[in-house]
Amino acid sequence: MKRLSLISALLAGLVLSGCSGYRPAPAAFHEMLDQPYRLGAGDRIRVTVFEQEGLTNTYSIDQSGYFAFPLVGSVPARGHTVKQIEASLAAKLREGYLRDPDVSVEVDRYRPIFVMGEVGAAGQYSYVPGLTVQKAIAVAGGFTPRANQGSVDITRDINGKVITGRVRTSDPLLPGDTVYVRERLF
Repeated sequence: MKRLSLISALLAGLVLSGCSGYRPAPAAFHEMLDQPYRLGAGDRIRVTVFEQEGLTNTYSIDQSGYFAFPLVGSVPARGHTVKQIEASLAAKLREGYLRDPDVSVEVDRYRPIFVMGEVGAAGQYSYVPGLTVQKAIAVAGGFTPRANQGSVDITRDINGKVITGRVRTSDPLLPGDTVYVRERLF
């Protein structure tokens, strides 16, 4: 009898441990929210060079993390902030093109987020500032009847390393995040 209850306890422990495949989100998930936004492939930026109509335009960052800018060629953007891009462009334009360029850069369109799993319409969706997990799920058609509505898994690129962590539905998202809504057990 004791042997049977011991086996039952071990099996229950194995089943429950299998339910916790991911640990809660690491501290880096929340630390990224307080840092300046870093550009990546899929973002589109608006560059304004004052009094230079031919240079003012929107530019897309390609898969390799660069964008092509007139006069200076390919400019690395992946991992850089808009302030760093402003300084870089101004410095390159000073090298024989413009005497004192005044450059402004802003994000025109963020890279998309992805919502998968137990939602009405899984897919790729546009990111807007202030987007939370709950809002993204609503945009993706809401939870299915089988969805675990307590927490979701987010996959995020943090300093070039892809990390997955479990977060609450009230947590904010960042551009490029992948949200996975798990199926509930009961």
